[in-house]
Amino acid sequence: MPRVFAKSDNLNELNKNFEQHPLTHPVFINSVPKCGTHLMRNILRMFVPVEQQYHADFIQHPNLKQHLQAFDSKKPVLSWGHLLFSDDAARGLKSTTQLLIVRDPYDWVLARARFFLSDSFQGQMDHLKNGAVSIEEMLNMMIFGIYQKAPTLEEIFTHNAVAWLGTGVKLVKYEHVIKHLKNLESKEAETFFADLLSVLGLPSLPGDWKERVKIGSDRKQSGTARENLSGQSVELPSELPDKQKQLVEYAAPGLRNILGYY
Repeated sequence: MPRVFAKSDNLNELNKNFEQHPLTHPVFINSVPKCGTHLMRNILRMFVPVEQQYHADFIQHPNLKQHLQAFDSKKPVLSWGHLLFSDDAARGLKSTTQLLIVRDPYDWVLARARFFLSDSFQGQMDHLKNGAVSIEEMLNMMIFGIYQKAPTLEEIFTHNAVAWLGTGVKLVKYEHVIKHLKNLESKEAETFFADLLSVLGLPSLPGDWKERVKIGSDRKQSGTARENLSGQSVELPSELPDKQKQLVEYAAPGLRNILGYY
């Protein structure tokens, strides 16, 4: 099994500095891998009592049946993970409010490659590190997958995001979160976070919401933030090359459009 090494945080301790409103229904943060799951988790953790945060595990399809208690409406908690669309997942999440976090597939290719090339990830990609393949070849593997080792971009987005659309999930774009974090004093940011945090059933947006968001979004608290990935041996471009953008459209036609990226 692949292993992910991430630094711990002290958000549970910082959470105690704020008055918390108990959850009255379970909330699950679902996402396509490498779309800001930890960022969203850390922000929402600052608005939920620690005892109602499900830290037992990162919920995914292989361990779903061991963690169905996270979706118990009688004992509501905030949980997180990567749950692909399935009969078991749909049944388990029936009474749970679900956030679905996505990212522009163009940027996702780069984020996925950056993660696999770092020492924070150890698994079937280790032989590709330290310049074993060209940057372009690595990016193409992120798009088309690697036979019997890694799924394609189309497969990941289909099962982790697209198949959930139209089922009552609240779709959130990673780019929108980043945009409003950079302009936290704006009225638009307040409107955005009021809508986002409404999934927690808060009676109103707390007066100290900006301070909580700043703490939760602090990149030093995220073990998967770009600068906190260890041992990156290859410098990737800041923007996906034009040819790889064309390959994304070839590999997953219509994907960016249905997710709202035009």
